[in-house]
Formats: sequence, structure tokens, C-alpha cells
Amino acid sequence: MVAGAQRTVTVGRQVVVAGPVTVAVMVLCLLGLARGAFAESLDHEIDRLKADVADLSQTLYELEESVLYPVDTQVAVFLTLEKKEGLDLDSVELYLNGTPVASHLYTDRERDSLKQGGVQRLYIGNLPHGSHRLKAVLTARSANERFVRREATHQFRKRPGESRIQLTLDAAAPDYEPVVSFREWK
Repeated sequence: MVAGAQRTVTVGRQVVVAGPVTVAVMVLCLLGLARGAFAESLDHEIDRLKADVADLSQTLYELEESVLYPVDTQVAVFLTLEKKEGLDLDSVELYLNGTPVASHLYTDRERDSLKQGGVQRLYIGNLPHGSHRLKAVLTARSANERFVRREATHQFRKRPGESRIQLTLDAAAPDYEPVVSFREWK
């Protein structure tokens, strides 16, 4: 018999082919099992890499925040409403030392959030230590359906450490004249 030739054996009416075909089928079965284990291992490795990327992303975000907004020079301005029913806020513009730093147009959803006691961060940035001037310009519709525009200024001194300033809007009955006040948080 020649090497590598197939040998056919007839057993009853069945024909059995032995040799390279049988070996090929066995190899393909083993490859299929190995491929399944490899795919599972690969999925596990991908999940681990995704977790590593998420951790690195968070670390990068924290580093970026500390570089862009170092706590020693950081200033943040927040907005709140005192009387929830007195004003329907349309817009707020914020100026720091005469330079516009923030402006916001309000949606119904944002107005509702503020009326429910929400606090909005209007601005976060850095300032050198010393004296500064903050100006807020707001437009709103009062509860008696009058449109109003108010400007208010606040002088403050930036000291080492984080500075937080609360801008509060109030409009009390019966005239619903808006009053803007500032408060520095310690």
C-alpha cells in the first residue's frame, strides 16, 4: 500500500474511511474547542481593559480639574431663588472684573428645578488673590407678569483657598420687585 493512501473497509453495508480524513475531523474538533476557550479568554481580557480605561479616564479628569482649577485660586458662583413663586427667570449674565464669564438662558425644566430649591453653578474659574468685582445681570418675568431686568454688583476679596459665592434672587408680593443678594460661603 502507498503511504498516505486511504484504506476503505466495508463492514456490512457501511463504508468506513480511515486515515487522513479521520485525523482531519479530529483536528477540526479540537480546534473548535480551543477556539471557544480562546474567545472566552479574549472576552475576559477586553472587559479588564475596559475597566482599566475607565479608571484612567477618571484619574485624567481629576488631574485636569486640579490643573485647570487649582483650589487655592478657585472661585465658584452659584444661583438660588429665595421666593419660589416670585420670578420666572429668563436669563442670567455674569461678569467678573468687567469681563463676561457666564450667561445662561433658562428652560421651563430648569426654572422648575430652581423653584423646587435647586442650586445652579453659574461659573467656576480661577482668580489671583486680591480685590475683585462680580456683576450679575438678570432678566425675568415677575409673578404679576411684568418683565424686569436687574443689575447687581458685589465686591469681594479673593483669599487663599476656594471661594464660593451664592447669588440669591428674591421677589416678594405684592409688587414682586426682584432683589439680588450675594453671600460668600466659608
